[in-house]
Amino acid sequence: MAKPVTLVTFVLPSTLRHWAAGQTEVKVFAVAGAGEEVPTLGSALDTLRRVQPALEQRLRDDYGDIRRHISMFVCGEHAGRLGGLDCALPPAAEIYILPALLSPAP
Repeated sequence: MAKPVTLVTFVLPSTLRHWAAGQTEVKVFAVAGAGEEVPTLGSALDTLRRVQPALEQRLRDDYGDIRRHISMFVCGEHAGRLGGLDCALPPAAEIYILPALLSPAP
């Protein structure tokens, strides 16, 4: 049985375009993992690692988690509220990547 696949578009802020040859967006195919019904944000980032490794390193830490200073929005919703890396991706998903705004320490 074929695994579900969807085309994903990562939309990049200007601060990350350097690591994607100046591109404003990067398109990849996300493939559902074993036992998954649909591709997830994690599987899309796994594919991104293979095609744009320098960019993906700026998005995930050494443990594979989204870096603290990065926010990702899947189809307009914050990925953290949708399950983080386990967030299911709809067909033709757009993922907006933004540097997180950290509040200053008191």
